[in-house]
Amino acid sequence: METAADGLATRVAFELPQRILWQLLDDFVLVSEDEIRKGLILFIEKAHTLAEGAGAAPLAAALKMRKQLLGQSVALVLSGGNVTVEELRNALAK
Repeated sequence: METAADGLATRVAFELPQRILWQLLDDFVLVSEDEIRKGLILFIEKAHTLAEGAGAAPLAAALKMRKQLLGQSVALVLSGGNVTVEELRNALAK
């Protein structure tokens, strides 16, 4: 799995989390590397919060779904600030 969002790059599905997801998950949203990068930058610019790629993925998904979410209250979980200086430079350079 090639992604800059290391926290999302699981290579092996573990039984317990898979069972929980199958029981409780209604939907999921796929986001691109570019969308994650834009989410990371938006967190920095607007919330003054540093997130790693995996932490910015929920914002990237919400931005992708903005029309469907319009008028609704939305809560996002931002977890993970484990971004390296090099990753941050790369995100800001693009």
